[in-house]
Parts: sequence; C-alpha cells; structure tokens
Amino acid sequence: MQPTINNKPLEKLNIFSIKSVQMRSFHITWLMFFVCFFGWFGLAPLMPTIREDLGLTKSQVGNIIIASVSSTIIARLIIGKLCDIWGPRKTAIRLLLVGSLPVFLVGLAHDYTSFLLFRLAIGVIGSSFVITQFHTSMMFAPKIKGTANAVAGGWGNLGGGVTNMVMPLIFAAIVGMGYTKGEAWRYAMILPGVMMLVAAFLYYKFTKDTPNGNFDEIGYNVSKGKTDYSVLKDWRIWALTIAYAMCFGMEITFDNVASLHFVDTFKLSQSSAGFWAGIFGFMNLFARALGGIVSDKTGAKYGMRGKGLLLAFVLLLEGIGLILFAQSGTLIVAISSMLTFALFLKMANGATYGIVPFINEKNVGLISGIVGAGGNLGGMMFGFLFKSKSITYVDAFTYIGCIVIVASIVILLTRFSKKEETEVVGKLEVALETV
Repeated sequence: MQPTINNKPLEKLNIFSIKSVQMRSFHITWLMFFVCFFGWFGLAPLMPTIREDLGLTKSQVGNIIIASVSSTIIARLIIGKLCDIWGPRKTAIRLLLVGSLPVFLVGLAHDYTSFLLFRLAIGVIGSSFVITQFHTSMMFAPKIKGTANAVAGGWGNLGGGVTNMVMPLIFAAIVGMGYTKGEAWRYAMILPGVMMLVAAFLYYKFTKDTPNGNFDEIGYNVSKGKTDYSVLKDWRIWALTIAYAMCFGMEITFDNVASLHFVDTFKLSQSSAGFWAGIFGFMNLFARALGGIVSDKTGAKYGMRGKGLLLAFVLLLEGIGLILFAQSGTLIVAISSMLTFALFLKMANGATYGIVPFINEKNVGLISGIVGAGGNLGGMMFGFLFKSKSITYVDAFTYIGCIVIVASIVILLTRFSKKEETEVVGKLEVALETV
C-alpha cells in the first residue's frame, strides 16, 4: 500500500499515523531527540556510583553538571544555522553519528579531567532539540505548530525520565553478571550509543526535510542567502530566551541533580532515587504537549499577547512550586511538590515554543537555536549554584524558584503581539479584569 501523498504542511496532528512523510518525520524526529536525551543524561542517575568510583568532590560534580549543559549552548546556535543550510535531515544524521562517539567512549574515563571532557563532548547531542523543533515546524501548518512542537519536544524530553529509570536497572543487571560497579557504569553507556546509530538509520531512510522533499531536491532558498542577523534586535527573542532558561534550564538541571538530591537528602538507594527522578521526566509524556495545545488555543482566540500571558502565568507557578519543593521536609511532600512544579515547568517549555515559530518565519532555525541555547545557558548558570560548597541543594532550589518568579514578571511585561492584534489584546485584558 502506497503512503498518502500530501506535499503541504499538515493542519492536524494524526498521532497514530505514519502514512504521510509529515507524520513519519514527526515520529522519527521526536524519537531521535528521545535517544539523544537518553544518551545525554544516561550518566546522571549513575552519578552516585561514578562519584565514588572517581573520587569526585562536590565542586567537581558541579563542574561536570555545568560541562554537560554548557557545550550545548554553542552547539544549539550552530545546529540552528545548519538546519537552515543543510536541512534537518542531514543535520540530524551527522549529529547522531558524531555524537555517538563520546557516548560510546566515555567508559575510557578514569579520572576527573577525562570524565569532564567526555561529559563536555556528550553535551553536544543536546542540540538535537533544535532539529526536532525546526523539522516539526516545517511539517505542520501555523495553527497546529505549537501543539506539534510541544508534543515532539515533550516526547523527546521523555528520554530524560526514561534514562533515570532504565540506566540504574541496566547498571544493576551488569553488576549481577559479575562485573564491578566501576565497570558496570562504563558498559551501560554502550546502549545509548547503539540507540543513536539506529536513530541515524531511521532518519536517513524514512524522513524528508519538507513535505515537498529534501532541501537539495527542491532548491530550498534559505541555504542560498545570508542569515538576517538583524532579527536579533527583536527583544521578543531575548525574552523567550530568558523564559526558556527558566523552564528548560531548570529541567536539565533537575535531570542532572535529582538522583544525587534524593540520595543525599532522603537517603534513598541509587535505584529508588533514579525511579523518582524518572517520574519527573515522565511528566513530559503530556505536560509539554499540554502547554503547546493551550498556547495554540489561546493564540487562536487572543493572539500573540494571549500566548505571552499564558507563558508568564505557568512560569510564575513553576517558581512557586520550586520553592515548595525546596522546603519539603519529607519524601512524600517532596514528590508531591516536584510533580506540581514539573507540570508547570514543562507546560512553560511547550508555551515558549508555541511562540517561537511566529517571531520571524524566515529565520525559524536561527531563532529556535538561540532560544534553545537559552535553555542550556540557564542550566549552566544554575549549575554554579549546585557547585558551591556554601550553598546546599535546598538553598539552590529556593534561589532558582525566586529567579523564575522574577522572569515571569519580565515575560508579563513583554509585548509579543503585533500591531494588528491590538483590539484582540484589549478584549483579553478586559476579560482578565472581570475574573
């Protein structure tokens, strides 16, 4: 049976379909991101063992956390531009092939310095997110872009939750075969490396850059022109960068430190800590998508200003939830508050990229890369808090919660709407005043 031929962006997200090139590309691009996330954070739930094996101090662990997210900042900027030039398909395949090397080889690290360098190299695969958002934006019509981007991003981010749950089990299985703990964490990283090679094959075999075909087949014009860097004068881009630093930046920080926090604060085993850290990641199954869906519906009714107000609101709730989590005295309260701030954090992720594709439709790759890099910049800055010897993890979570609340005010004051939306904005503000 031949797949349905449709060379236009889809106006509906048919989750259970793989007949069209749009839906095949959609499913493979989120799967690619999932695999990269699995590899990117595959070491995080094993850090209690790695810390002991390599004799790492708190400061060194903090440096490793910073390294794991900082390299992605530059990588996302580069990948965004490469998507505009090569197309998402070639960019994804090359990233997967090159990125699998440090994932496979990190097991060769036997001291702090070599492990830090491998962690820095692995961080590059975090730029896969930009490819997913770019590719999804190419495949779907404007009215559904926010939803499609959020679902793809959320399911890809789910890799961070799955790896927290699965890697400790793989580690335990390898130890059960008779290997030492020092050997087990090294061998465990072979799995995500293999997964990345499989994803590269799927991307090569079953995707296209656009509904009409690959860039080199259709003569896509973006690659022939110069990038319009004048778009960087638009404050809205930087506001979204700040927003994404607060939500996605906190997400990757939590993925890195959650297991350590649960082990050190609540005295859980590595497997139990990985399970609860994984629950945080599993919220991506629906929460980021929910943010994108609500953003699309809000945008349809109230325009870009409505999307901005939604983003400010979920950031505010994220910040409050983080403070509650930091002050949790028992594991039950900690898990409850974690689920609360996770919901709004991941909705904020989706709501941010419900706005990104509409800022400048001729430079989607560049803007996606900049905003995406903002997420990693936030993760890197937050990492310094967890590195400090004078600041406890509880203090760090509290400070970050306060920073997120301040950022929500910045987003509230930012006008994302265009001039022609003024009347719609007025209606929304009147409606809010009556609530």
